[in-house]
Amino acid sequence: MKNIITALLILVTAGSLVSCNKDSYKNDGGTHNPKVNMTTYDFLKSKPQFSSLVHLIDRAGLKDAVNGNITFFATTNYSVDEFVRARYNRRALELNNENIKYTLDSLPLQEIKDSIKMYMYTGDLGREKLTVDGKFYQNLLGNIPNVQFYIKLRRTQDYGSYIDHVDYVNFTKVIGTRDETEPDYNSIPNKDRDMSYDCQTSGIITTTGTIHVLSDFHRLFFNTEALPK
Repeated sequence: MKNIITALLILVTAGSLVSCNKDSYKNDGGTHNPKVNMTTYDFLKSKPQFSSLVHLIDRAGLKDAVNGNITFFATTNYSVDEFVRARYNRRALELNNENIKYTLDSLPLQEIKDSIKMYMYTGDLGREKLTVDGKFYQNLLGNIPNVQFYIKLRRTQDYGSYIDHVDYVNFTKVIGTRDETEPDYNSIPNKDRDMSYDCQTSGIITTTGTIHVLSDFHRLFFNTEALPK
C-alpha cells in the first residue's frame, strides 16, 4: 500500500478530498495530531463552525454531558442553520406570515435537550473501535420507537490513484430494519428509508472524549421538513 499520510497530503493539497481519516482529521488545515489538549466542549467552542451547536448545548444545559466520557457526533453551523430554516418555514406557514422572527432561541427547549443526546454515545467509539461491518449502538437519548442508530466504517476506493481505500466514519439512522437487509430497496417508502451520513472529519481525541464531525449534508436531528422557497 502507498504511504497513506503522503497520499492524503497530496489529496488535500489538490483540493480533492474533505478528510475523514485518522491522519488528517480537520478540514481547517490544522495539525495532523488527532489529540487536542482541551475538553470536548472547549474544542467545539474554539471553532467558529460549531458556534450554533455550542449555543444549543448551552441553552440545553448539556455542557457537562458533552464533557463526559462520550463519543460525540458534532454538527456544523450549516447543519443547525438548515434545521432552523426548516422550522421557520413550518411556523411561517402555520401563521401565514413569512415575516415572523425565528432563531435558535425559538426552538423548543425540551426538544433540544432530548434530541442532542442522540449524538452522544458512552465511551470511546474512535476509528479503531469501529468496523466495516458496523453495528447498532445505544445513545444517551435512549430507546426511540422503530428507530436505531448504526455506526460503521464505510470503505471506498474512490481515491485509488493515491491510496488503496479510505474508510469514512458513517452514522446512520435506521428506521425499522436496515435498508440493505430488505430484498427490494425500491419498495421501501421514502419515509421509512434509512438516513446515512459520512463524517467530514473524525477521530478528534479531546481530554474528555472523542469527536466525529458529521457532513454538512446532515441536517440537525435528521430533519426533512421543507425549506423556505
